[in-house]
Amino acid sequence: MKPHVLFAVVAAAAPLGASIAPVSAAEAVLTGPAAYGDYTSDAPGVRRHLAADTIPAPFASSSSRNNPKVVKRPEGASPKTLPGFSATVFASGLLGPRHMSLAPNGDIFIAESNGGKISVMRPKAGNTAADITTFADGFNQPFGIAFYPAKDPKWVYISNTDSVVRYPYKAGDTKASGPAQVVIAKIPGGGGHWTRDLAFSPDGSKLFVAVGSGSNVAEDMPKKNPDEIKKWEAEYMRGAGWAGETYRAVVLSADPDGKNMKIYADGIRNCSGLSVNPRNGDLWCTTNERDLLGDNLVPDYSTRVKAGQFYGWPWYYLGSHEDPRHAGERPDLAGKVSVPDVLYQSHSAPLQMSFYNAAGAGAFPKDYDGEAFVALHGSWNRSKRTGYKVVRVHLKNGAPTGEYEDFMTGFVNSDADVWGRPVGLAEMADGSMLVSDDAGNVVWRVTYKSK
Repeated sequence: MKPHVLFAVVAAAAPLGASIAPVSAAEAVLTGPAAYGDYTSDAPGVRRHLAADTIPAPFASSSSRNNPKVVKRPEGASPKTLPGFSATVFASGLLGPRHMSLAPNGDIFIAESNGGKISVMRPKAGNTAADITTFADGFNQPFGIAFYPAKDPKWVYISNTDSVVRYPYKAGDTKASGPAQVVIAKIPGGGGHWTRDLAFSPDGSKLFVAVGSGSNVAEDMPKKNPDEIKKWEAEYMRGAGWAGETYRAVVLSADPDGKNMKIYADGIRNCSGLSVNPRNGDLWCTTNERDLLGDNLVPDYSTRVKAGQFYGWPWYYLGSHEDPRHAGERPDLAGKVSVPDVLYQSHSAPLQMSFYNAAGAGAFPKDYDGEAFVALHGSWNRSKRTGYKVVRVHLKNGAPTGEYEDFMTGFVNSDADVWGRPVGLAEMADGSMLVSDDAGNVVWRVTYKSK
């Protein structure tokens, strides 16, 4: 029996909410064509490693419109986890809960994007939130949340889809003590990708803002001749889009007060998860790649990002793979495209990334320390669903190995129906982990108890 067939049997046989037996050491990491499964072959412990040199050709498979139907969580259902782990509801009744950020005192700030507000969840003894308080409201699709300075914050920064603001903050605040100050008055908003994540450099000197593209693959961006391109890139950056894609598909950097804003890295179609590894200061982007090239193209990804890097959108992907919809337009960019570190199955729709510090009495096993988790929200552009789960990203001494492992699954009911879609992640002070679910409008708490 092939490994991916065995995994499908294990997942299908497990009762709702059950812990799944770990994958044996004898099972190989899924690579090549075997790595391209779907929700029926997902199960905690399944490991995959996709590589840029083994991806299929464009249009090797059909491109499907397969929007999920969100249904009520079945009676008794809960996410599937590995032995020793369990997932319980921490908070419910939220309005599109998305990005989460842990305050230094242990409060959890969460963007209720559908409700246009930022809320504060304060944990209590047990596995639930004692209080959920509105910190501030009236936002335009809020998403990113970042505290500044990191150790003793005086401000909490919040991104709208078209601006960045900040509020005065001191430890323990559950309501804004003063009005919002505008940090960046205007960034491109709305369009195809509305999320705007935030992060600060380890030394606090730079504010990073992720801005997704306004389209799938810049279909309506007018052509420029080589001289026009040269002039444009001299002002912006190599590979930067123009017209309606100006300052989009980028990571921007600015001073903490919003001044000196510029493009930090570009060609990143939709960096919905912007995070910094606290162990080494690496800036990471977790990215939704382009659609309509087939079920298994183009892989989504998480990657370390440095100043001046270009990731190909819209002309190329995963190095010098040229998008056929822009064939021959930018030969000057061939060989100048960075290859991402960790590739996920196409149309997984990865969102927030969180690094695990194994702190607190309820910490996960030691081998989780220093690794990362990513929430996969799931997408519409695949005939058989993938995503709708949380995965563990394997790192060795802070560097990605390229492997990722299913950690929390079970949100898909059938080919048509799903009852949960993970979005945000946050490690609590006791070592447990929160997972926001904007389909069920709940936050799950994952805990570990050794036998």
